[in-house]
Amino acid sequence: MNARSLKKISGELKKASKLHAGQAEKIDGMLRSRNAPLKAFASPVKGKLKPCQKAAAKKKFKVYPSAYANMWASNHKC
Repeated sequence: MNARSLKKISGELKKASKLHAGQAEKIDGMLRSRNAPLKAFASPVKGKLKPCQKAAAKKKFKVYPSAYANMWASNHKC
């Protein structure tokens, strides 16, 4: 997400309720701070499994597309 879309979301949240207004203030604080760049929030590579990890998980678990199998595969070395 870029700063423009976050500012738009923040504006919409401020109009909703007190709870959402608090969330909007947190977003605004993140945008103001220079310590947390917006690129740190997105990681396109995070969570990608190698084909050998998927194959090992399919052999080990009866139901492959599951949270347990993916967790095991992410820790598996191939």
